[in-house]
Amino acid sequence: MAFDLIDLPYDDTALEPAVSAKTLSYHHGKHHQAYIDKTNKAIEGTDHADKSLEEVIAAARGSDQGLFNNSAQSWNHGFYWHSMAADETSASDELKSMIDRDFGSVDGLKEKLAERGAGHFASGWVWLAVKGGKLTIEETHDGDTLADQDGVNPLLVIDLWEHAYYLDHQNARPAYLDAVNGKLNWSFASENLARGTTWEYPN
Repeated sequence: MAFDLIDLPYDDTALEPAVSAKTLSYHHGKHHQAYIDKTNKAIEGTDHADKSLEEVIAAARGSDQGLFNNSAQSWNHGFYWHSMAADETSASDELKSMIDRDFGSVDGLKEKLAERGAGHFASGWVWLAVKGGKLTIEETHDGDTLADQDGVNPLLVIDLWEHAYYLDHQNARPAYLDAVNGKLNWSFASENLARGTTWEYPN
C-alpha cells in the first residue's frame, strides 16, 4: 500500500502571517512529499508494503534508520498540519479542565510550549501529549516521533525544523512560536484526547 501526501486541511493562506503560503508550498508540497516518496520507495515489495504508517514506523525504529526517519517525518508532518487552524479553535471541557489543572490556563500552556520550543537545540518537534493521565510537553529530536510510543498520546505538535519558519521569520524561532501559538487547533487536540489512542495517518 503506497501512502499519499495528505491535503492541507485549510487554504494555503490560512496560517498567514504565522506561516506564509510560500512556506507551505515548500514545506507541504516538497518536504512532506519527499518523505512520503522515500517511504513508499523503501517499502515497495517488502513485508512493510501492506502495513499502516504507524506500523512501519514501529517496525523501522532501531532497525532501519532511513525508513524510520522518512516514515516518522511523514507522520509528524501530517499531524502538524492538523495541529494548526486558520482561526484558533476551542478546547473541549475535558481538555480545558486538564489544561487548567496542569498548566494553570491556556495562556500558561502556550508560554510553556513557546519556552520549550525556543530552548530546543537544533531540529525537532515540541508536543502536547497525555502521559500517565496528565498533560505533558514532550520534545523529540530530528525525525523522531511520538506516533509509536506506548503510554503517550500526542495531542498537538509544533515543527521546530528551520524549513518550517525560516522564509517567514529567519532565525527568530521564538517569533514563529509566538505566531503559531495563535493558530493552534484545540479541536483536533480535544478529538485526540477523547479518542484516547494515537491519531492514525489517513490514507
